[in-house]
Amino acid sequence: MATQKVTEWRKLPISLTELCIETTLRCGQSFRWRKINEQWHCVLKGRLISLKQDPTHLHYKVTWPTCTETPKHEHPQEVEVDTSVLLHNYFALSHSLTTLYAQWSLSDANFARRAPAFTGIRILNQDAWETLISFICSSNNNIARISQMVLKLCTHYGPYVATVEGEAFHDFPGPEALAGEGVEAHLRKLGFGYRAKYIADTAACVAQVHGESWLLRLRNPSVPALGAAEEDISLKKEEGAEEKEPVESEADMDDPPTYQKAHKALLTLPGVGPKVSDCVCLMGLGWGESVPIDTHVWQIAQRDYKFGGKGSKTKTLNKAMYEAVGDHFRKIWGPQAGWAQSVLFTANLKSFSEQAAGLEIEKKGVVKVEEESQEEVVMTAEPVTKSGKMEGAVVKIEESEETAATTSRSMAMTRKRKMVAAEVIPTAEPDATIQTTTTRTLRSSKRIKSQV
Repeated sequence: MATQKVTEWRKLPISLTELCIETTLRCGQSFRWRKINEQWHCVLKGRLISLKQDPTHLHYKVTWPTCTETPKHEHPQEVEVDTSVLLHNYFALSHSLTTLYAQWSLSDANFARRAPAFTGIRILNQDAWETLISFICSSNNNIARISQMVLKLCTHYGPYVATVEGEAFHDFPGPEALAGEGVEAHLRKLGFGYRAKYIADTAACVAQVHGESWLLRLRNPSVPALGAAEEDISLKKEEGAEEKEPVESEADMDDPPTYQKAHKALLTLPGVGPKVSDCVCLMGLGWGESVPIDTHVWQIAQRDYKFGGKGSKTKTLNKAMYEAVGDHFRKIWGPQAGWAQSVLFTANLKSFSEQAAGLEIEKKGVVKVEEESQEEVVMTAEPVTKSGKMEGAVVKIEESEETAATTSRSMAMTRKRKMVAAEVIPTAEPDATIQTTTTRTLRSSKRIKSQV
């Protein structure tokens, strides 16, 4: 086997307040980053990128594939510039996060109260196709399971790039790879459930109906696509490629693209509801005003912004309320409202609860046993048959147990969580209408904290 071509470590000057990869890469935006030996690894644009960070710099190195393909820039200096531009684009470093945090804190007291423990969270500028499929996988799911599904997609359908510490890394598969015969059945065997059909059908729509450039035509023209700075990414037809007929009824491609048009166009794809569409608009198409509303953000809206009435614990979220919550956040946070939302979303995740507590836990230094249970209701847009009935629907019960241990200078914690999830799995036709369904997830956990 040929020796992998690995560059030396390079660095970009950036502070932890402008970018914190430990938080940004774990908060449910991208599901392909893996941490091995205190370094983060992911394949971007055909190369394996490894990252580590100190208070003043982001350090990176590149591993190129071992096959006969070679990077288009042969000179080491050109390779360094190429990857530096790619990372600048991926982490959207043209935005001053310090300035944005200051603006959001002035306009929103709740943001000002919670943000200091969560500095450095940026919205990643990801590949639109990868973002679309990843968030179709997110339906009634958690970050750990989504990451496993995305890993399976890459392993079984994506091109191999490199190996780190015995772990193989593949690039994300394109639409053609996921539109092939037998993909749906194979994904069901791999544990994707009803999402398998959505993935296969969406891949077929993009590859065989719309054409891959369709997603590019939906993006914010002021935000270059990932890799556009170092590649000649354009909407021109590739030489010799068959031209796809544009679907003008879904998005008026002759007019300048807007967030609203992009959001509406994505809703025509199988398995894409309002939340998934907003996730793709925000993280894959550069529409910073897009605000995805899931169960966590709905909890935030009710608890901190009094949506649903005083003391309301309503768990249903209809279309009108979904739009009202998004409009409210856009009004107080401005054109980058989706960025501000990601900070509060992260602060609301239980996996970041110790970070949210911050210095308060260190000051207390007490032994505490905490038991909690939570019932979550996730609103998803599921297709049903035209008659309005869900045919062949089944209920899948999953039970899992997770144990995690965390240590720090002043506190040790052991957490054991048992999760029972009831999941409605439809077997609807792909041309079905949209119906809102809910899934309740019962969680119970016991936390043991002690001074160290």
